Amino acid sequence: MNKTQLIDAMAEGSGLSKADAKRALEAFVGATTKSLKSGEKVALVGFGSFSVAERSARTGRNPKTGATIQIPAKKVVKFKAGADLAL
Repeated sequence: MNKTQLIDAMAEGSGLSKADAKRALEAFVGATTKSLKSGEKVALVGFGSFSVAERSARTGRNPKTGATIQIPAKKVVKFKAGADLAL
């Protein structure tokens, strides 16, 4: 499912117009992004939770040349599915 299909499904399921569903989705993504950037966890009971984790620096290899490279530490977003999301 891509963004357009998700907007269509949200509009159909909620009775909103497609424009309102698009604004709602963009507001959700924006609020989630802002919370994660500030280090907060976003938990949606029954769906799952988004959190920020620190990935440590490590050594890697350039697949083209085989040369050793240093990969810097960085923050990454993790998603943990809730129990109700089980397929």
